[in-house]
Amino acid sequence: GTRSTGGAGPCHLSVHPSGRWLLSANYTSGSVAVHPIDGSGALGERTDLVTHTSPKPGPGQEGPHAHQFRTGPGGRHLLAVDLGTDTVYTYRLDSAKGTLTEVSQAHTRPGAGPRHLTFHPGGRHAYLANEVDDTVVVCTYDPATGRLAIGEPQSTGATGDVTNYPAQLLVTADGRYAFLANRGHNSLARYAVEADGARLRLLGTVPVGGDFPRQIALSPDGRLLFAANQRSGTVTVFHVDADRSELRSAGEPFASPVAVCALPL
Repeated sequence: GTRSTGGAGPCHLSVHPSGRWLLSANYTSGSVAVHPIDGSGALGERTDLVTHTSPKPGPGQEGPHAHQFRTGPGGRHLLAVDLGTDTVYTYRLDSAKGTLTEVSQAHTRPGAGPRHLTFHPGGRHAYLANEVDDTVVVCTYDPATGRLAIGEPQSTGATGDVTNYPAQLLVTADGRYAFLANRGHNSLARYAVEADGARLRLLGTVPVGGDFPRQIALSPDGRLLFAANQRSGTVTVFHVDADRSELRSAGEPFASPVAVCALPL
């Protein structure tokens, strides 16, 4: 079946841990939506749609641009990352009605352009990739209130005369390392996660072997990392050294037309 997200340019989907709700982010219209999921996996009619109208768009932005909508640790709160307003919005989901209530906002520095948020397994820290100003930020998170506090920006590892747009962050299941996809620099940055998740230390970068890695994913056992390279239409596969978080090529990238997402099963 088909259901409308209620907005323009839907770019991200996630499923609530209960399995009952589908969350979507509409990039062009700067809105987030909720749909019920029935027992067969089919979607019902949209139960809520919220457009980000406050704060006003950041420098160089013509409007809000919701880029990600996901559930926070514990499942009590939902977080929407909006590149256009330089804001991460926290919502409370009514688990019976599927409606949203905003509970807080966390603001990056103006013009950062937040794109992607991922959590440390401990549930108290998160890492935010800022697409526009080419930075990464460590955040603190309170699962009880859903409040996110954004820290100081740091390097993505991109160097040289190249415009870089960080895309997606991954954290290993044991919480010891993190990886970041760099579009433009065409690399994967490697970080050591320290102080129980409160600090990222850049270890270096590895060439991705493709053009514009939009998304990265780990295999279920964490031994392989897949990078979807949008402009080259390829997927690169790396072996992951679990002890040192080193990446080693698993062979030549394989073709995948307009590769924007790899989903290992």
